[in-house]
Amino acid sequence: MKGHLNKEGGNIAIDLDVISKYAGLTAIECFGIVGMGMISMKDGLTKLLKRESLTKGVDVTIEDNQINIRFHVIIAYGVSIATVADNLMNNVKYKVEQFTGMEVGRIDIFVEGVRVID
Repeated sequence: MKGHLNKEGGNIAIDLDVISKYAGLTAIECFGIVGMGMISMKDGLTKLLKRESLTKGVDVTIEDNQINIRFHVIIAYGVSIATVADNLMNNVKYKVEQFTGMEVGRIDIFVEGVRVID
């Protein structure tokens, strides 16, 4: 599935993986976010994803011409989850809308773990 924009000169199609990667890169720039997380089905433990695997911690769907994003994140120990989540939502919404030209409808955040930062 792709996001579609109708412009005067034609149409633009944006692959969901492109939006996922951009949203993931934007998310890890936010204060308090250590990285994207993924729960291992084998042992039930949360795995911190490397930068090249960010899209596994981000789910993007498009409904009614709006982008919906689900993040699975690992946050830094000692920070306010609510503050980090608000910052993440505001930054991602603004940057993804600017990047794609489409409206972000919903952002859901699942905190999968907490890590101490050295």
